[in-house]
Amino acid sequence: MSRPIATIADSFFRSALADVAPYEPGKPIEEVQRELGLERVVKLASNEGPYGPFPEALEALDRAARELNRYPDGGCYRLREALAEKHGVAFEEVAIGAGADGLVDCIAQATLEPGDEIVCGWPSFPSYGIYATKLGAVARRIALRDHRYDLSAMLAAVGPRTKVAYICHPNNPTGTTSTREELDAWFAQVPEHVLTVIDQAYFEYIEDPDYADAVAEYLKAGQRVIVLRTFSKIYGLAGLRVGYAVAPGTVVTALGKTRRAFDITTPAHEAAVASLPGGSEVERRRRLNAEGRKELEAILRAHGFDPVVPAVANFLYVDLGSDSRPFI
Repeated sequence: MSRPIATIADSFFRSALADVAPYEPGKPIEEVQRELGLERVVKLASNEGPYGPFPEALEALDRAARELNRYPDGGCYRLREALAEKHGVAFEEVAIGAGADGLVDCIAQATLEPGDEIVCGWPSFPSYGIYATKLGAVARRIALRDHRYDLSAMLAAVGPRTKVAYICHPNNPTGTTSTREELDAWFAQVPEHVLTVIDQAYFEYIEDPDYADAVAEYLKAGQRVIVLRTFSKIYGLAGLRVGYAVAPGTVVTALGKTRRAFDITTPAHEAAVASLPGGSEVERRRRLNAEGRKELEAILRAHGFDPVVPAVANFLYVDLGSDSRPFI
């Protein structure tokens, strides 16, 4: 006769977890089809790119599949080497993670003690606050101004226990961005005890000349900054989870101590390396995205909605003024 599964009281778990609301991703297409009985579903959630991996990445995946009996290269040597060359930095200044989100987790683990603080805009990427709260740190979420990061208000919120400031650039979910002048002013005023994280997950989509390349303009200028990028968006590898950080060497070393062993699989590593040259395919996807964004804006306006503009990434934001889930 089997015994009942044990009941574990909530008091057994860390108290910091009581305030954590888990990240809620967009529903998979298959789930929506099951729930609503639909055959064709166009997914716009999660800000995914509509195109799959590059042909070179698909070939790399096929080759990698034949070696899946082996553990991955835990140090992601070839990818770090290629990224260091791409950005003109040292190998030791590149960290790899399971998407940019995985690196946000590593940053929190490497920097935050209970009672420390982070600051970020809101609404913005939820993981900034979630990972801080899980560690007993305090997430100070600063309201956007005109749907954009209010960097002046964020500076005013910085206190003696602020360790990390996140700037989502462009912001998810509003698609808006901070100007070069605003970022210059941020770095001129942010206290020395604060480490700034500039999240550029949508970097490759953007053509605006006033959009700052944070690696070239701030990291290489000696600012205390981590710059995040990802292969999930324009490279079409969201399902493989590969992101990276470019940062001072001491930061990369600390992040390496918080990463799980083998969290970047061999297929993910190989596909990312094969995608890096990009070239004309990145340009093609950037152009098609800009055209599609204009078309989607027109469709939304024709149906009485007011999307936030200017938007520079691969999505648009509409404030419905109420819970959006019934609308979806």
